[in-house]
Amino acid sequence: MGINFSFDHNLLLFSWLDYIVTKWVYNLFKYQKRVVFMLVYEGLKKDFLNSVEMDTIAEEIESTILEKMGRHTPHSEFESWMNSMEYMYKVLNDNTIPENAGVAIEYNIPQTAKRVDFMISGYNEKNKPGMVIIELKQWQKLEKVDNTALVNTFTGHANRNVVHPSYQAWSYAQLISDYNTSVQKDDIVLSPCSYLHNYVRRDNDPLDDNQYLEFTSEAPAFTRGQVFDLREFIKKTVKYGDDKEILYLIDHGKIKPSKSLQNAIASMIKGNPEFIMIDEQRVVYEEVIQLSEQCQKDKKKRTIICEGGPGTGKSVIAIRLLSELTQRDQFVQYVSKNSAPRQVYASKLKGTIRKSSVDNMFKGSGSFTDVGNNVINTLLVDEAHRLNEKSGMFSNLGENQVKEIIHSSLCSVFFIDESQRVTMKDIGSVDEIKKWANEENSEVYEMKLLSQFRCNGSNGYLPWIDDVLQIRETANFNLEGMDYDIRILDDPQEVLDLVIEKNKVNNKSRLLAGYCWKWPSKYRKDTTYHDIQIGDFSISWNLENGQAFAISENSVHEAGCIHTTQGLEFDYVGVIIGDDMRYENGKIITDFTKRASTDQSIKGLKKLYKENKEEALKRADEIIKNTYRTLMTRGMKGCYVYCTDTNLRDYMKTRIGN
Repeated sequence: MGINFSFDHNLLLFSWLDYIVTKWVYNLFKYQKRVVFMLVYEGLKKDFLNSVEMDTIAEEIESTILEKMGRHTPHSEFESWMNSMEYMYKVLNDNTIPENAGVAIEYNIPQTAKRVDFMISGYNEKNKPGMVIIELKQWQKLEKVDNTALVNTFTGHANRNVVHPSYQAWSYAQLISDYNTSVQKDDIVLSPCSYLHNYVRRDNDPLDDNQYLEFTSEAPAFTRGQVFDLREFIKKTVKYGDDKEILYLIDHGKIKPSKSLQNAIASMIKGNPEFIMIDEQRVVYEEVIQLSEQCQKDKKKRTIICEGGPGTGKSVIAIRLLSELTQRDQFVQYVSKNSAPRQVYASKLKGTIRKSSVDNMFKGSGSFTDVGNNVINTLLVDEAHRLNEKSGMFSNLGENQVKEIIHSSLCSVFFIDESQRVTMKDIGSVDEIKKWANEENSEVYEMKLLSQFRCNGSNGYLPWIDDVLQIRETANFNLEGMDYDIRILDDPQEVLDLVIEKNKVNNKSRLLAGYCWKWPSKYRKDTTYHDIQIGDFSISWNLENGQAFAISENSVHEAGCIHTTQGLEFDYVGVIIGDDMRYENGKIITDFTKRASTDQSIKGLKKLYKENKEEALKRADEIIKNTYRTLMTRGMKGCYVYCTDTNLRDYMKTRIGN
């Protein structure tokens, strides 16, 4: 829709009624196929310079946000604009940068909650249209985070790991390029960079470390004292003014994936045996496509719940849908709570596609706290049982992840196995999804995946585990007749040796363990520190090496936990069951007090225990049993188990016929 709304009110004296009306209008029209209000501030360079000189630029941005978005600006954000815009004034105050170049501030990237800080538009010396994208930071110090795209800096009142500012600018440019038809059709050149105007660069600065070269080479980082360098960078793209023409084109571009992105992801899926669908997987896949496409036609919101146990192909379907719906011009994203499956699947899809393009397709479940209604065509939520109520590092953002996902998308697809909820914070359930779907006026469709394609296709293995762990009674007392290599061993070293031997074939075997040993952060980069000690046997938890545990070749010599492996599969796994599970008098006993003190999955359980002992023990029992059930179902061909409790070890041996 190309509808524009303007208000003549003095926004500094905005009445409550005016605010209500504005908010209602904004919510009504903001999110269609194209976001109406994408540009918070737009003007010519000369207008921008004048506003800064008159000390009105921050007020102008503030009033525009109130007008267009119906929200008041926090004081810290206001101060940030005042500071950063003074520096951008210095940069643009150059006669060789055309007066009629377009300037945009706080550009809301369509169908995301991401905002570009500053943009300058115009034509280069060959009269080719272009846009400079500038990510502004007020940081004064930072440190590198080894083997990642992250840096550590003081922001939000604490030291945090955040993406490198050049990566941020680079990924924004790629997102716009991949999904804005005007950029594609008119061949608009996007030139990203970052500007840390308070940051004093030093020799061998971590900002310039070689690990960031992939994106700093395309999105250079400018720092304090580099005004002239930034000017020269701008002038390569903006030699002639455009009277905001390019801003208009980008603002009014339709949102759909580029042909190059569609073709690239299709070629990587094609012929890859890991993404071949079988039987009912194909049925679910086709039905989801039909429903998703119907959403785009009639604009009715639909929520699809697909239930399936481990190895039924939920993730395969999700990735195939990501590819197919992208090829059908949809803006679609794969969503998961844990980063591990996102890392693995993204790495498998990185071929000719730029890293930033792939990363933009894979999002954490907390990414939708500020995204509007029906902004995204389809969201594919893998491991939906792991969704949390709140988002953010401190669980203080948003209202409910399930609600926010359904709210943000026309079509939401939840792949779920309620028997894999493994922390106190896990709220993902069929009932929870139905509740919020009803709240969001979304039709609900339910599907099931029953056939087991993991564990050598043995449908009897999962019921056997459920019976052995006393999760539920089944008829599968032993594994007689099942083509699956499961062994209960008396020495954890034997387990590791088997895993290492199997891993030599194709790097698809790993050692996993229950969370009964501390995970001290200060040793996460130290290969000589072994967290897990069992007699003469010792091994480290998986290290923070920047690579996913499932694909890093060195990680076969480390132990993975539930958080680094859930949602993934291997050929063979070794599983160490710790002291949080034992066998007494014919019963499986779980003991949450034997979990490591660093285990965040049971945070809040001690408090619940004081308030309601019975409920706490019930929750703990579910979490611990589900954890080991999940770990023991990661292997497609075999599972080797060691139990610290000898009674549990002996009991499990009897259950496999030893």
